[in-house]
Amino acid sequence: METKIPPPVVTLIFIFFIGLSNRFVEPFSFMYQLPVGIVIIICGLLVLISAVRVFKHLETTINPLQPSQASKLATIGPFQYTRNPMYLGMSIMLLGFGIIFGAKLTIFIIALFALYITFFQIMPEERAMNEKFTDWKNYSSKVRRWL
Repeated sequence: METKIPPPVVTLIFIFFIGLSNRFVEPFSFMYQLPVGIVIIICGLLVLISAVRVFKHLETTINPLQPSQASKLATIGPFQYTRNPMYLGMSIMLLGFGIIFGAKLTIFIIALFALYITFFQIMPEERAMNEKFTDWKNYSSKVRRWL
């Protein structure tokens, strides 16, 4: 199982699935639904951006399709709390879109997203990190994959 589709594209596909799910299950609505969804999307985006900033600071690659090109192991900032803040940020953004769309299947679709990302993106990345960095095992034993 190797990385083939860029995670931002996977996220867009799952946003489409969230919207499409309303054709099968009646959507919900509540007051301030749009602003709540937007705030959650912004929170997810902030988590994602904070992780990108750490990569830029460390001058290592953010290319998720070639994890073996990483030059440094990120363990600061959001990486102190989750090994995958970018994917966590994407998941949070999916929740925000689910609220905006009023999609009752949002949690189920986010779970599918998490499974897909874990098997086809995170696990190959972790194999590469384990091969490349001697301190990977220590780091991965202390910091959870998601939360």
